[in-house]
Amino acid sequence: MKNILILGLAGALLSGCGSSSTQPRRTISTAPLPFASGPLSNACLRSDRGARSGKLCGCIQAVANQTLTGSEQQRAVLFYTNPQQAQDIRQSKRASDEHFWKTYSAYAERAERICR
Repeated sequence: MKNILILGLAGALLSGCGSSSTQPRRTISTAPLPFASGPLSNACLRSDRGARSGKLCGCIQAVANQTLTGSEQQRAVLFYTNPQQAQDIRQSKRASDEHFWKTYSAYAERAERICR
């Protein structure tokens, strides 16, 4: 159920490191996280998950906009209020459920990678 727990992601980014006096100072810049509003960000913000934040929920929505269709996003919204539905879809043998789960899993992995 790792994919369902995507909201458990930490929102912290690594900051630049210092260097010794014999080496020139370097700064490490990080690209800003993507942000969007929509059905998944709204569900994320309304959820009772402790790690939720506007920044994380907006990033999750931005990745969803790149990965999931509108109807797939609406289906994924239900996982926030009913995690058992995610399990049912994951274990289903229906071709449409298998296709959705494969797409959703790819989305969740990408969101985890980008929104950390």
